[in-house]
Amino acid sequence: MSDKPTIFDPTTVTKADVAAAVYDRVGGFSKRETSELVDTVFKLMKDALACNEKVKISGFGNFSVRYKNSRVGRNPLTGTEIEIESRHVATFKASPVLKSLVNGGASMHGDEDDD
Repeated sequence: MSDKPTIFDPTTVTKADVAAAVYDRVGGFSKRETSELVDTVFKLMKDALACNEKVKISGFGNFSVRYKNSRVGRNPLTGTEIEIESRHVATFKASPVLKSLVNGGASMHGDEDDD
């Protein structure tokens, strides 16, 4: 268990938790407006990814869509070979800032390019 202080009570943070935290920290918006704002941000990110665009959030990381070729896989229970169809998958690569923070480093602030 980590000794780091958390801003959220649960171990899994939901979209509603994010909206509540934004409401508490930003002010000037109703809870409904804050929830709509958070929904809009995530919708814009999903729409960009659906159009195969990269989403870059400085200090956090990059979301992108990657194409995976079809391949032969194996059913782990029976050992039977099956073809796994080609598909697109969403990927996330954490920025150096986020990696450092997750690994116990101090929070770094900067606008470096997160590749």
